[in-house]
This record gives sequence, structure tokens and C-alpha cells, in this order.
Amino acid sequence: MERALVEAALAAAERQGKDVAEVPLSAIAAAAGISRSTLLRRLGGSRAALDEAVRQAGVDPGGRPPVRERAIEAAATLVARDGLGAVTLDAVAAAAHCSPTSLHAVFGGRDGLIAGVFDRYVPVLDLEALAADPPERIEDTVHAVYRALAEAFAREPRVLPAIFGDLFSRPDGTAAGMLKAGLPRMFASLGTLFTAQIEAGRLRPLPLPLLIQLMLGPMAAHMLFRPVLLDALGDVLPPVDEVARTFAEAFLRAAAP
Repeated sequence: MERALVEAALAAAERQGKDVAEVPLSAIAAAAGISRSTLLRRLGGSRAALDEAVRQAGVDPGGRPPVRERAIEAAATLVARDGLGAVTLDAVAAAAHCSPTSLHAVFGGRDGLIAGVFDRYVPVLDLEALAADPPERIEDTVHAVYRALAEAFAREPRVLPAIFGDLFSRPDGTAAGMLKAGLPRMFASLGTLFTAQIEAGRLRPLPLPLLIQLMLGPMAAHMLFRPVLLDALGDVLPPVDEVARTFAEAFLRAAAP
């Protein structure tokens, strides 16, 4: 197999942020400066030889997760281990085995990558799904929100605690930007859930930002400090499910009419 064709296939894959096996032959031909028919003729009528040549060059032509998935996981690991400041396109590209160019193609830059990490590790999508199909009982709604919050804090790698750590140390840093971009979506979902309950007479008509803060604050604080509390208190600390039930009952006593 001609080395130039292998290099053209790798270059086209990097530009599109895809594995070689997912890149159309027309794009590989364009990268090689030849026509698709000429490329097919050089490949003997099948791209199998090209995929094998790419594999022999030390690159898996396909079968790996897409660049987007690899990059989000790599960035999340960097956030949890080294903080948000460690998330540069070069660092993520190296960890995800792709190029900064492919990250630009997929995410449009660092901000888009950070937004992808936020959606994956902060319970934005969970709350949006809950708001789209809410439980009938207020108790079930509150418990579902607490479960989503607890799971987000406990999810590995531990991105959400790292976001709070960055926020506390740099109130105008990357974490603040992430939260400013993502919190309106979370508040919109919770607002939808709470407004329906207020209209049904199951919650007091408190200002929504305060109602949401009253609900999320205790559970968020507990999950943020839980690793330290476990080290200090051990088995005295209740399980997360019991903590969630306790805080849910406390919230309902405070917010119910």
C-alpha cells in the first residue's frame, strides 16, 4: 500500500474527527489529490486493503468510540485529576489519541468541549428528562431530583466536585462560566416541575430561585463534603439513599403548604 494513501486517510480522518473506517473514500481521495475512481483503482476496488495498511501503521481504522466520546471522557478525567485549568485542547487530544484539529472540528473549540463535559457530568439532561415526564406525586418528584443530584456528584470521574472546587478558588474562572451557561437549563427544568406543583397547591408559591436553592443546597453540600465526612465519621454517616430521603422530607416540611 502506498504510504501517501495511508497519510491521506489519516489526515482526512483527523479533519473530520472520525475513525478512518468512517471517512468516505471521496474525502480520502481529495486529501490525496486524486479522484475517487483513481483511489479505488489503487486500492484494488476495495477499501479493506487501506484499512489494513492503516492498522499496520499503528492506527486502529475503526472500532474505537468516536472522537467526541473519547474527548469528553479524556477531558473529564483531566478535570477530576488536575482541575479545569488542565483542560487544554492539546492535553485532551493527547489523552484521547486524536488531534487538536479534530477537536476543533467536533466541538468548535475549548468552550464547546467544556460544554460537552458539563452536559455529561452535571445532571442537566437528567432534569430535562424528568421535567418532560414528571411524576404525579410531589414526593416522587423531590426524590427523583435528589437521586439525580447524588448520582452526578458520585459519578466517576468526579467532575462535579472539581467544578465546585474551581468555583470556590476562582469565582470568575472556567467553572463560573460553565455554571452560567448550564444553570439556566437546570433552573428551567426545575421551574417546570415546581410551577406545576405550586399550581396544584402542593408547594408554597415561593420565588423559584429560592425554592430551587432550598431544595438543592443541603444535598449538594452533603455530597460535596461526603468523602471527607466518611473519612472522619465512618459508619456513623448514613447511606446516600437515607440522606436523600431525610433531606427530601425536610424540604417538603419547609416548602409544602
